[in-house]
Amino acid sequence: MQNHILYSFRRCPYAIRARMAISYSNVEVELREISLKNRPKEMYEVSAKGTVPVLITKNKKIIDESLDIMIWAINKNKKQNLLNNKNELELISSNDFEFKQWLDKYKYHVRFPDKTKEFYREKCCYHLDKYEKILSKNKYLFGDSIKITDLAIFPFVRQFAFSDVKWFNCNYNHLSDWLNEFIDSSLFNSVMHKFELWDSNKKPFLINFNSYKS
Repeated sequence: MQNHILYSFRRCPYAIRARMAISYSNVEVELREISLKNRPKEMYEVSAKGTVPVLITKNKKIIDESLDIMIWAINKNKKQNLLNNKNELELISSNDFEFKQWLDKYKYHVRFPDKTKEFYREKCCYHLDKYEKILSKNKYLFGDSIKITDLAIFPFVRQFAFSDVKWFNCNYNHLSDWLNEFIDSSLFNSVMHKFELWDSNKKPFLINFNSYKS
């Protein structure tokens, strides 16, 4: 295998954070953009979960968890300054296994009628309040420079905010500033271009996301 291969879906928050880490670390990959409605059999052959992102490294190692892909990318180009505190991973774990479940219920509250939308929002706010408190003192979630935590949590805060932008901005001043900085960043925008769906019959699409930074 000559290239690192990344199966991805543009709007998936897990795929977004993996691509952001890859872009930050200046790693070239063969991008295979997929449709969630028509997932290629080639992806299932390497990861039975059928979820994105999935990375196949040049040495054929399969990584099908987004955080593991982020760590791989960071280590690939010695960007260890992004990850130097075990508390960072604990905050990411809280995001992935607690905040995310309430976020889904908040976004799709009509599917979970046993509780109100406001109830699910309040559960999300337990986590957002922590971020707001941190950002009232620091520019980023672990100090004055970007860490893996910021990249890992940002796509999910973005989803929450977009559910009711006015409410979010009124209630989370510091978190809103943090969010908008990433939304406006060349790093985020470099990984959000629309690409054609992968076709196994076409030439591999190699990309260094940095080339799409404005």
